[in-house]
Amino acid sequence: MAHQQFKDCIDACVACAVACSHCATECLKEEHVAHMAKCIQFDLECAAICRSAAEVMSLGSSFSAHLCRVCADVCKACAEECEKHAEMGMDHCRQCAEACRRCAEACEEMATPV
Repeated sequence: MAHQQFKDCIDACVACAVACSHCATECLKEEHVAHMAKCIQFDLECAAICRSAAEVMSLGSSFSAHLCRVCADVCKACAEECEKHAEMGMDHCRQCAEACRRCAEACEEMATPV
């Protein structure tokens, strides 16, 4: 598959990785950082898988769909965790959750056979 076919998903993955990295950094600044440990861990894992998925798609890999399935699952888990903190007013978690949901949708679409 050509790189251009993956463009929307690559863009969503890159945006999600940036949002997750930012969220993790902001979570580390919270007063009760120990309560943010799971969120930070999910942010770091999600950013890593999103960067990996974007890289694999940029290569036009035949494994892109497989990695996108995993990426969608990780993004959903991260979004669920961040949404818990967003409900408590943490805007960085709200933004991260939104980026994760968009990425999960793009990855699910990418992973679905045509």
